[in-house]
Amino acid sequence: MPQTLPQALDSAVVRSWCSLALEALGREREEIDSINVYPVADGDTGTNLYLTVESASQAVEAVFAAITVPDFADTVRAMAHGALIGARGNSGTILSQLLRGMSEVLAEGRDGDHLARALGRASVSAREAVAHPVEGTILTVAAAAASAAAEGPRDVAAVARAAYAGARTALEATPAQLAVLERAGVVDAGGRGLVAVLGALVEAVSGQAPVRDRRAPRGAAPVMEPCSAAGPAYEVIYLLEADRAAVTRLRERLDALGDSLVVVGGDGLWNVHVHVDDAGAAVEAGIEAGRPHRIRITHFGTTGAAGGRGAAGGAGASGTQAPGDRAGRAVVAVLPGEGLARLCAEAGATTVLARPGEPPASGELVDAIRRAGAREVVLLPNDAALRHTAAAAAEQVRAEGIRVALVPTRAAVQGIAALAVHEPERRFDEDVVAMTAAAGATRYGELAVAERQSFTSAGVCQAGDVLGLIDGDVAVIGQDVRATAVTVLNRMLSAGGELVTLVLAEDAPEDLAARLEAHVRGTHLAVDTVTYPGGPQAPLLLIGVE
Repeated sequence: MPQTLPQALDSAVVRSWCSLALEALGREREEIDSINVYPVADGDTGTNLYLTVESASQAVEAVFAAITVPDFADTVRAMAHGALIGARGNSGTILSQLLRGMSEVLAEGRDGDHLARALGRASVSAREAVAHPVEGTILTVAAAAASAAAEGPRDVAAVARAAYAGARTALEATPAQLAVLERAGVVDAGGRGLVAVLGALVEAVSGQAPVRDRRAPRGAAPVMEPCSAAGPAYEVIYLLEADRAAVTRLRERLDALGDSLVVVGGDGLWNVHVHVDDAGAAVEAGIEAGRPHRIRITHFGTTGAAGGRGAAGGAGASGTQAPGDRAGRAVVAVLPGEGLARLCAEAGATTVLARPGEPPASGELVDAIRRAGAREVVLLPNDAALRHTAAAAAEQVRAEGIRVALVPTRAAVQGIAALAVHEPERRFDEDVVAMTAAAGATRYGELAVAERQSFTSAGVCQAGDVLGLIDGDVAVIGQDVRATAVTVLNRMLSAGGELVTLVLAEDAPEDLAARLEAHVRGTHLAVDTVTYPGGPQAPLLLIGVE
């Protein structure tokens, strides 16, 4: 008997779409990465799209875990929200806005007519989110999908197939629209990822996967050149809690600072993406607009060849290995205590000890990178204040033929999370992306004792007060170490988590670790806890929640 096709979408179809899209991007991720030449040839578009859809899929799964048959509108909103908070890179950010635009219409209706209108809303809202839209990109492919969906039959499967066919046709035309694609002999990477997502939609609503073109990406994979000296040095992404008026002002300021500006979201929560030379200024603009968090800063030089943007000349100090003598990959990590340094050294990292009040200079980081003796190095500064120092050290050693990736870890627990997923056998860029994702998914907290009276984001503290910091900001002021630690831990776990990492200083209360472990077991049954000794000179308590 012929298969009966659905006349309306439901929550199960959305769940299936997310799962199939994730599978499709998983299959095609490396090929999409290999044709990524615009707006920056950093070879990560496929990975960014995969991580964005993964976040959307996880949000949908969470809805199904809470309710056996969830409301359709809640499901599509969860999908859009998950994509928003997990969006990575330029294309991932635009994809999150496409899904948000679709959710706004689909929440009102589930038939083919609403699906066609949803694709149209998605295209318009995504184009509006980009400061300077360019043809020949994912925006062009999305517009073609919407246009094709608006014509012909209006049953759900027919609309999905039309959108997919329109997107594929538009994708093949992208090299004629964008000179950089034509020179490389490839189609747009973001557009190709969108075609994969729309193909998954066809399969979800019809039960049949569209016939995929098994040919290699159009043309040979391009040679990945170092980032042009004319382009910005950093990619900055963060979530922002702010009102619409503040975001309007933020757009104007960021547009003056850099390019590839995309701001997506709404209802008080936004995802901001921009390429700039002054990453600090981009973050400061977000602070003025509202409350930025989940800040990710990537230096484009980390994906280029040695001697990229700003590389210093000269051969370096004596004892430096020639490039031909180096082999393999290493991780260099800055740690705030001897216990952590030993832990990470046992895991294979080359460590640099950061003593209280004595942050390492760029020369110390350069020496550590050289000492690692590897051709490829991942650098974990583990402190927001070391970002510029670490970037300077990375630039210096690139001139010596060492490929360095700076993962912007802001705390030691983020460095531990990154080191835990490090796999030297996989491609360098893939390893860096995985480590960056692990670090970015780890919230960090710290306990410290106030040395003097001062004003904090949680109020006025007195000398001797116990300060609980979350993601770098003072969130709790207490008098008892144990009680303050529990309060900080509860706040960090209120947003969910799977693993708690505790790092205790040598002078921390003896029963602190046992108390916190017991508290987690008693209040969060599905959360695991791991404890490490920080040793002397380490902060009183470090907390990581993954």
